[in-house]
This record gives sequence, structure tokens and C-alpha cells, in this order.
Amino acid sequence: MDTAPLRVTIDGETHAFPAGLTALQALRTLGRALPTLCHDDRLTPTGQCWSCAVEVSPARGLPFRPRPACREPLREGCEIRSGGAALDAFRRQMFEQLAERVAPAELERFPDKPLHCELLRHGIAARAPAAGTAPVDASHPHIRVDMNRCIGCLRCVRICDDLQGESVWRAVGNGADLRVVTAGEVPLADSACVGCGACVDTCPTAALTDARAWREPAATAWTRTVCPYCAVGCELEVGVADGRIVAARPALDGPANQGHLCAKGRYAQGYVDAPDRVTAPRLRRNGRWESAGWEEAIACAADGLRRIVAAHGPDAVGVLGSARATNEENYLAQKFARVVLGTNNVDCCARVCHTPSAVALGRMLGAGAATNSFDDIERAACFLVVGANPLENHPVAGARIRQRVRRGARLIVVDPRRTALAAIADVHLPLRPGTDVALLNALAHVLFAEDLLDRDFLAARVDGVEAFAAHVAPWTPERAAGLCGVPPEAIRAAARLYARARPAMCLHGLGLTEHVQGTEGVMALIDLALLTGQIGRPGAGVNPLRGQNNVQGAALMGCEPGSLTGGARLADARDRFAAVWGVAPPATPGLNLLGMLDAARAGRLKALYVIGYDVLASLADARVAAAALARLELVIVQDLFLNETARAFGHVFLPAVSSFEKDGTFTSSERRVQRVRRVLAPRGAALDDAQILCRLAAALGHGASFAQPQAEAVWDEVRRLWPAAAGLSYARLQTRGLQWPCVDAGDPGTAVLHVERFAHGARAVLAPIDPRADDERADADYPFLLGTGRHLHAFNVGTMTGRTPQQALRPTDTLDMHPYDARQLGLGDGMPVRVESRHGDAVLPLRVTDAVAPGRLFATFHDPVRAVNRLTGPRRDTITDTPDYKVTAVRVRPA
Repeated sequence: MDTAPLRVTIDGETHAFPAGLTALQALRTLGRALPTLCHDDRLTPTGQCWSCAVEVSPARGLPFRPRPACREPLREGCEIRSGGAALDAFRRQMFEQLAERVAPAELERFPDKPLHCELLRHGIAARAPAAGTAPVDASHPHIRVDMNRCIGCLRCVRICDDLQGESVWRAVGNGADLRVVTAGEVPLADSACVGCGACVDTCPTAALTDARAWREPAATAWTRTVCPYCAVGCELEVGVADGRIVAARPALDGPANQGHLCAKGRYAQGYVDAPDRVTAPRLRRNGRWESAGWEEAIACAADGLRRIVAAHGPDAVGVLGSARATNEENYLAQKFARVVLGTNNVDCCARVCHTPSAVALGRMLGAGAATNSFDDIERAACFLVVGANPLENHPVAGARIRQRVRRGARLIVVDPRRTALAAIADVHLPLRPGTDVALLNALAHVLFAEDLLDRDFLAARVDGVEAFAAHVAPWTPERAAGLCGVPPEAIRAAARLYARARPAMCLHGLGLTEHVQGTEGVMALIDLALLTGQIGRPGAGVNPLRGQNNVQGAALMGCEPGSLTGGARLADARDRFAAVWGVAPPATPGLNLLGMLDAARAGRLKALYVIGYDVLASLADARVAAAALARLELVIVQDLFLNETARAFGHVFLPAVSSFEKDGTFTSSERRVQRVRRVLAPRGAALDDAQILCRLAAALGHGASFAQPQAEAVWDEVRRLWPAAAGLSYARLQTRGLQWPCVDAGDPGTAVLHVERFAHGARAVLAPIDPRADDERADADYPFLLGTGRHLHAFNVGTMTGRTPQQALRPTDTLDMHPYDARQLGLGDGMPVRVESRHGDAVLPLRVTDAVAPGRLFATFHDPVRAVNRLTGPRRDTITDTPDYKVTAVRVRPA
């Protein structure tokens, strides 16, 4: 391919440009701005408005003709004029006409809107009346709609179609009669809008604006940081005025989000200044929380820990790191446990979500992390989505998947529910909850039976093929269908599709991992990727969709009882860590989160230090968890709010800051380490987690080992101990995140793992897995199977989203039930119902929907008042202790 630069003359000067640019892009590289009222770099250019018009001549001496620069490709030898009397007069006339759509107050409030910029640049007065003829739609908590200001550029229509994929906006009529309306012409709050704000971003006028922009002053400073919600790792720019967050917008060059955000990332920052934010330490005295100073609170926590360690030994204390804290803070948390307290009793919330993924990937491939990148979504020819609902739980990645499918990629969805992705899938396998292993064995059976294997890949890189073939030989689709409740031909169709599409990407979520066989389910999924050679190549791999912003980082930093920073095994790395720390990590095996609660219930664990994690509200079998917490002599909670754990069982509360009030790094699902930057001053007397840990360590006599709470200094210590991150200096992370492994300053990072060899060696071994009989069954007393999970507008147990306008979009949890079941029980949509399991009960409003099959129910778990985890039971993954949140037998009756 010819990659020689093009010689192009622009405004009389000749320049060289790489092939493939448009005239608009070329002019921008020269620092020459043109107005672009219908153009957005995230969209395919249409040249509809002609505001970016230039005059183009194919070659010197030939006539010039006007062309829209946004869709005019550069050609060798062409000449371009970006201005001149005719073009300037044309643009001014256009803006004079469009000024009839702009009110003076809007011009002042939104000077950065593209049309408003041009009016200000040309000195043209806004001339629209303050109130238009069409009513303003203020129904949505995030987005204000005033189509009196619409200029018909259709950017909102195109970005909703082409970026988010919801198709909320429609163009009606033509020419002067053209109108932009919601589908069905309903209020925006009643439409399919998911509140991502992309239409607001792109709108060149005040037709679509952020609702809070009418209440808040305009931002006076913008800071780039990383979203504090899911682990897609979206980068955003946060606007501040008067010391408060007043706006957020996507970073157009964000590696994972590429100029997009979901509603939470764009609008849900209000928790930072929530009225019940705790910004000074508190101590519980005589059953009541009382304010205290830092010196007193630290002394109280230190005295309690010192007393318990002296009386019962270091393993009587447990420490829990936080998926919401930075890598640096989690590193200090596990170092505190091991150096200051002398225990390996340290864990984090990865235990209840994706520890099965990390363990399965680590055992079989040598690295417990996603094999590929989010950019590989656009390279995939097929997706196998297992137990994940990315359009709701990882919305930006989900939108990318959906758009890729609309452009021709094939899609297989394995999920008991008919999710939005399942609705557009080529094959949907609505399996009976808890039967994943049987289904995956049947898919593997078809690969052997129909010779759909990648024989070359198996010969070069995989062992145990014959034994595995014998294992899956009895697992015919017909046999699996009897257990899973899906048609045999659908299983065959899915296997053929996944094996023949090249490349095919597996993405999985908590619907696969939060089971008794969660780890083995992920191992069975890895088997499929190995059998078909769908690993070690772009657009393929096995990729867990991590739930919280830094859950990957928390575990990798060593908040895990059996491994140290970087996933190093304790037995292998103790000497290396001792050389840096000056103290060897303890050799005694530590307890994971569930083991800690078991020990507390048995009276062996006496104290728990919980950082940024609401254990009581989050854990399955909530009543048993409460009983364990009640037996502890000391519970130290470090958080933004008095969460349910602190409220019921806390003794010391240490107020921490949000991610917007500190510096550090997060690690996303795709192994990308990204810079988190301070946007705001810390609220009140709150401190970041690193400062609190260092103060507490000093009070316990280890100040010298915790003398550097500054984020960069801590990260440099991490890099000394984790060879795979040695090249990830703050200087290199300043402009863009990088993916580990990144071993030195010249390493660009690793987008795809296992390309030539696996992380643990040249060959992987297949893992034959047998499904286990499930002791949690529906019967005459408990006829329904309930699974729990998230919905789009809330996050985890609502600690953050519950204190923002997001709450208005779905105020509380619901129970989803099929219409047939609702009719049989005489229940109606919206009716409060009591759900009872063998473990507890909860009252929820009913949502009647055919997204669930008859006999199956689904409930969200975001509202602590509903306490849905009172329903879930004690069953755990047999390898990692991850609770089973997805299979609970229940009955339902009117409340």
C-alpha cells in the first residue's frame, strides 16, 4: 500500500499530510479552526450544514468549487482555500439566520456550544425570545430539552444511533418543517433514553443541555480523571466551579470510552457533597456515634488493634481493601496487614465477584486477568457473552458490542434472562440458573463431534486433548438440554457459530462466577477458547467484565490472602518483599473475606478493619453475616458515609475522601493502569486512605515503613516489587493509560496476552469439569428460582448513586416476574410482594416482564432498605468461597 504523504496547498502554502485525512482534519493540524455545526469527530461526516465549507481545486490552475471540509478527502496536488470574501459572507449569513434560534441568556450561559461560539466570534447578537412556542421538556433528571433552539443538524439523532445505539431521537418532516422528536413523541423520561448525555455533548445549541447546567455556575476549571464506577475505565473531564463539581464530559481520546460515558459517569458525582457525608472522625460511645479529632480516633483504633493482637495474636484481625480505592491505597492496605499487624488476613470485594475469573485464568493460562482489550471489540467477528449484561452493567463497553453486532458481528448470549443483548443475538441460550458447566460441556462436545477444533493450535500449544475429548463425549446437547432447559439445536448452533467465526471473543460476568461452580465455569469457558484457538489473537480471548472501578487493581495490589502485589505467590516472593519492606510477610496462610466471617462467628477473629466496602449490605446470607459482625470486639470502618456496616456494628469511623479528592491510579478490566487526579479539595477533615493508613501505622510503631503516603512514591514502590508494571511510571501514565505487562520504559504495554506462549509456559492444559448436583432447588414450597444482579441506573448497594439524581431514574429495587406467573398468583405490576427463601425474606415492588422465563425471577440489590441479600444463602464456590448470588429457591405472595 502506498503510504507516501500527500502534497496539498492550503491558503497558498504547500504542506505534506498523511493519506486518509479530510480537509477539515488537515486544517486542524495547522491550527486553523473552521465552524462545524453538523460535524462531530465521533460520527461519520455528512456535510449537511456546510458551515465548514472550503473552496477546493483538484490541481493548480483548475477552477475552485465549494465543498464541506468535513467530508472532503485530501488529494495529491489539490489546492484548498479556507477563507475569503465569498466564504466569509456565506458563513456570516448562515449565522445571522441561526441567531434567530438563540436567546441572549442561553448565549451567556452556554458560550461553548458550537453555534454560540460562532455568534460570539462574529459579533452577532442572539435574537430568539426567552420562551419559544414549543414547551420545554424537563421530565428527565439529567437532560433538558428545548426544541425551540433546534437547528436541524441531526447530530443528536446520529450520535444516539451510532454511538449509544438507543435510537431515542427521530427526525420528522423535511426542510423548514423538519423537527427532532423522541420516538413516539413522548417526554424524554418516558423514552428509551439511558441518560448517557451524548446528545447533549454533541448538540451545537441549547436545544439539549445538562439539567444541572441551569442550576449550577459554569465550570471554571476542568481536570481529567477516571470514572469511579464500573471497571471499563472511562476517562472523563470534570468541571469545577466554586469548589464543587458542576459538570462532567467524556474525554474524546479516552482509550476505553472513545468520547462516550454512561449516565453514572456523566451525572452521578453528587455524592461527594451529599448532606450525610461524614467528614470528621467518629467514635461510638455508649451506643452512640460522637465526633472526635483525628489524633483521638487514630489512637482509639491503634489501641484496639494493639490490645487484640497482644491478647489473641495477629491472625485475630482482618483487613479488607477497597475496589473504590486507588492501587496505591490498596497496596498500603495489604502492606499494613502484613507488616504492621503481621497477618495475611487481607482481602477485598473481588472475593464476591471475579476471584473465580482470576483463579481460573491464572491456573489455566498463567495470568488471572482479561486476555484482550476493549479495542478488540471492533475486531471481533463474533461474541460469546456468558452471564453478563454489559448494556446495563458496563454500558460504554456494551454500546460498543451492540454497535459492532449491528455492523455484522455475530452474537451468542448465554443468560437466563432475555437481556437487551440477548434480544439481538443470533443465538440466545436461556439456561436454567446454575447449569453453566453442563452447557459448556455440551458446546465442547459439539466441537469434537463436528470437528470444529483448531487442530494446529491444539498441536502447538495445548495438552490433555484426548482425555478432554473422552470427558465431553457423553455430554451431548440432548443430555445437557435436559439439565439446562435449552433446545439441543440451539446448543449446536452456538458451538458452530463460535468455532467458525474468526476471531471470536468471550466476555463473561457475575452470572458465570457467582455460583457454587463459578471458578470451574470460567475454566470450562477457557476450554472452549483453547479448543478453537480463540486465544492469543486480537479480537478473541476470555475477558471478565469487572464490576467495580478498581476491583482488578485491589486484588493485584495484594488484597488477597494467598498472594502479594502483582499476584506473586506468598511462598515464592516472601524474600523479595522482605528486601524492600525490611520485614518478611507472614508465612501463615491468611483468611479470605468469607473465612474471616466464619472465624468471627466462631470467636477466633476479634477485629475487622474495613476500607471502602459495605460488607453487611453486600454479602450473601445477610443474617449470618450480621451475626458474625456482631461478635467482633472492634470494627473500624473507613468510608465516605456511615454505611450499613458502620451503622450497625462500627466502633471507629475514619472519614475518607472520594476519588475526585485524591491522586493515584486505577486498573481497569482490560489491565489498563490510568491516572486518577485530584479535582476537588478534600471535604472537611477527611483524608485519603493512604494518609489514614500511614497515620495508623505510625501510631502502631511502624511510621518508618509508611512514611510516604504520596501516591507517586507509593506507586514507585509497587513498580519495584511487580516486574510486570516496572515500565508504568507516572510520567508515562500522564497522558494515557497503559496495559500491563509493561516491563520497562520502552515497552508500549500489552494489548493481547498469550500471543506466542502462555504466561506460565509454552502449553496450556484443558480442564475436564463435571457439573455438580445443586442442593438449592425449587420445590412445591419454594417454586421459583431467583437470581440477583444490577440495573443500569444504580451501582452496587447505592452508596454513591443513591445520593445523586440517578435515584430518580429507578428509585428502588424490583422483583422481575413473567406475566404467566404473575397471573397465576394474582399479582400485578407495581404491587409490593413478599419474597421468602429458606434463608430470609424481603419486600419488593413487582415488575412484570417477559425478560424472565416462567418459574424464574430476578431482583436487583441496590437499595439497603430492601436488603435483598437476606434472601440469598450460604452456598459458596468450592474453590474460591465466592458466594452464590444467582440461584435461590423462593416463594412469592402479596405483601
